[in-house]
Amino acid sequence: MTNSKINTALCSFGMSGVVFHAPFIEVNTNFNLYGVLERTKNEAQKIYPTIKTFRSLEDLLADETIELVVVNTPNITHFDFAKKVINAGKHLIVEKPFTATVNEAKELIQLAKEKNLVLSVFQNRRYDSDFKTVKKILDKGLLGEIIDVEIHYDRFDPNLSYKVHKEKNTAAVGSLYDLGSHLIDQALVLFGMPNAVYADLNGFRPNSKVVDFFDVKLYYKSHRVTLKSSYFVREPLPGNIFHGTKGSFLKSKADVQEKELMEGKKPSLPNWGVEPKEEEGLLHTEKKGEIVREKVTSLKGNYMEYYDGIYDAIRNNKSLPVSGNDGMHVIKVIEAAIKSNSEKRRIDL
Repeated sequence: MTNSKINTALCSFGMSGVVFHAPFIEVNTNFNLYGVLERTKNEAQKIYPTIKTFRSLEDLLADETIELVVVNTPNITHFDFAKKVINAGKHLIVEKPFTATVNEAKELIQLAKEKNLVLSVFQNRRYDSDFKTVKKILDKGLLGEIIDVEIHYDRFDPNLSYKVHKEKNTAAVGSLYDLGSHLIDQALVLFGMPNAVYADLNGFRPNSKVVDFFDVKLYYKSHRVTLKSSYFVREPLPGNIFHGTKGSFLKSKADVQEKELMEGKKPSLPNWGVEPKEEEGLLHTEKKGEIVREKVTSLKGNYMEYYDGIYDAIRNNKSLPVSGNDGMHVIKVIEAAIKSNSEKRRIDL
């Protein structure tokens, strides 16, 4: 069994399944894209003719040949689906946001631990070219001690989503959960948990009932991190703005993977994840007593690294690329941000 492929099933075949999961599972020789839950349609079979279509979660979970299940359903269903997957004895990947609440996250983590199952949260943006490049700059200490950071996830899209569930004012809905999960996770990877959180949340699109704008401040002992997102940014700032005691690094959000996946390109291409040269970051700092201002070649982005890590965790007992605890910490910051906005004050963690 040790070297056999991992039979994997998806819980839905919307954008997440089509773009972010199926292409990587299919081309990774350690996995077999075995099944998909589609209650009425057969969209997956049009692209992957050998895939098995299930009409209910119960039927999918009853298939004993499935080892790994990807819970990529609407946010509000993550907890319910994940709990059923764990109780069926399957390893699982839960799309971000992990859950609506910290208590739900804790329950799933404990349940998976009791049943000795792998539980991971899908945080693909750790493997974006821009984030990997920023992390390398920080790991090398090229900016000195970090003082001030801004990470943006902006777009220009004033229209409400055609997906009705994304615009209902229910738990785990809105840009703080959807886009904020990425930015918070990146901040936590770089700096760990903050000491306190302050947040301004709003909905600026006409008739919006959910958060579509956030400005979240993370307070650390020696520096500040600002996480921002708006749907009214036609001309974006650099997505990554890092200032330290030695210098600054500015880098656009320019990872090409989502765009190429939307175009139907396969992640097995040799030049996968390579940014255009004009999107190189700008490093303005001090090296060996000299002030330098230079472009920095971006590292290659590659979401496949996540799935390679999942294989190693299941087959070789290695540590997870993203753990359930990682996912829970993101939700802890989100809960603090919601409380901060509601009470108009800083929330200590």
